[in-house]
Formats: sequence, C-alpha cells, structure tokens
Amino acid sequence: MAARLKVHVDPDKCQGHARCKALAPELFELDEYGNAHEAGDGTVPPGLEDKAWLAKSNCPEIAIDVIEE
Repeated sequence: MAARLKVHVDPDKCQGHARCKALAPELFELDEYGNAHEAGDGTVPPGLEDKAWLAKSNCPEIAIDVIEE
C-alpha cells in the first residue's frame, strides 16, 4: 500500500510567489496577502501526488514540505 501524503507550507518562509497554487490549485489556497497555505488539512487526494512533489520542487523559498504518512 502506498504512503499517504500531506503538504505543509511554512508561513515564515512563504513569500507569495504562488507557484504552488498555479501548479496544484487543488492542494493550495492563498490568503489575502497572496501567501499560500495548504487546502484543508493538507491531505493529498489520490492521483495528485505528482502535483504535490511538483509544487515542492518549484517553490523558490523551499517553503513546502511533502510528508509521507
């Protein structure tokens, strides 16, 4: 059985580039300042695992963690 994934955005590192939202809009939301945070509790739905890793690898501030549970 594959591990479940969760995404987490470190609010102290996020600078609002919004690349994660552009690449994986199902997994991220933006606040009123344009800074990202994980949608819901951060659980990555089945089939969106590649988007989670893509968002992590494209974050210029290294603010996204993908956690395997």
